[in-house]
Amino acid sequence: MHRTLVRGAAAALALAATAAVAAPAPATAAGYGGQCGDGYGVLGSADLPGGTVFITYNSSQGKNCVVTVRDRTGSAISMDAALKLSSGTSWQTDPGQWQTYAGPVYLSAAGQCVDWGGSIQDRWVVRNGTFCS
Repeated sequence: MHRTLVRGAAAALALAATAAVAAPAPATAAGYGGQCGDGYGVLGSADLPGGTVFITYNSSQGKNCVVTVRDRTGSAISMDAALKLSSGTSWQTDPGQWQTYAGPVYLSAAGQCVDWGGSIQDRWVVRNGTFCS
């Protein structure tokens, strides 16, 4: 499911970007499991309590993808994955109650900077102005 945040929620993401979670790496960090599909390679990751957010890129398609992956599968909890062009205002997201991961969220971003992040149980991590080509 791909969704665009409403303006009020976008403000919450902007606030989260200024107060990004600075948590120590979890004892068992989540691994990227190919959730974005064939041809996507990991560009970067950001740890947050309970999991890891991964940003990937498919050079043949010119698309980025973000997934938030839990350290351990369990009962469904609130999670999200978010991605937008740094020059834009609309976040593509996948909020919901998930057992394993949120996303994938895709965005055509060849030659542009992206902002990306994710959450697990209302703990956000956001990275701004990254992976500019």
